Amino acid sequence: MELLKTKIQTDGQVLNDSLLKVDSFLNHQLDPQLMFKMGQEFAKRFQGEAITKVVTIEASGIAVAVMTGLALNVPVVFARKKKSVVTTDDLYCTRVYSFTKKESNDIIVDRRFLHASDKVLIIDDFLANGEAALGLANIVHQAGASVTGIGIVIEKSFQPGAGKLKQAGYRVESLAKIASFSNGKVNFL
Repeated sequence: MELLKTKIQTDGQVLNDSLLKVDSFLNHQLDPQLMFKMGQEFAKRFQGEAITKVVTIEASGIAVAVMTGLALNVPVVFARKKKSVVTTDDLYCTRVYSFTKKESNDIIVDRRFLHASDKVLIIDDFLANGEAALGLANIVHQAGASVTGIGIVIEKSFQPGAGKLKQAGYRVESLAKIASFSNGKVNFL
């Protein structure tokens, strides 16, 4: 997606050989027009798949997931990292390690929101090692539902995540694939 690549080149900051900071448009401050266009692009790529739910993990994937759900006209479910006082114990749960935050979290989804009949599109902001997407897929499978595909905003292709997901049999569609970072620049595939 050329618009996203341009935004990464102009507004992204390469922090080191494995980290890209995109907080000015994706995960701290949001560019609503870009979110909308990315949602439309995911809907286009997964057109005809009879998707019934979009699933993501809080917090950075929510905006793109909502726009994708809007374009597909389906509900969006996000996995929480913490229980609130109103959360029931009737949950799907799995543990996920965050590459960026260097911590593990239990992620949860209320059983009321995923069913065996659901065909799920997973949306995530970054793909590095694939842990978040695999954790979300685990929750979808706990519900007896099926994963139709995984939509990734930014894939760091030099890390093992895409390979892990494809080896597990998942269709992965990434809007921007990064081959490497060098001299403060992003090199796309």
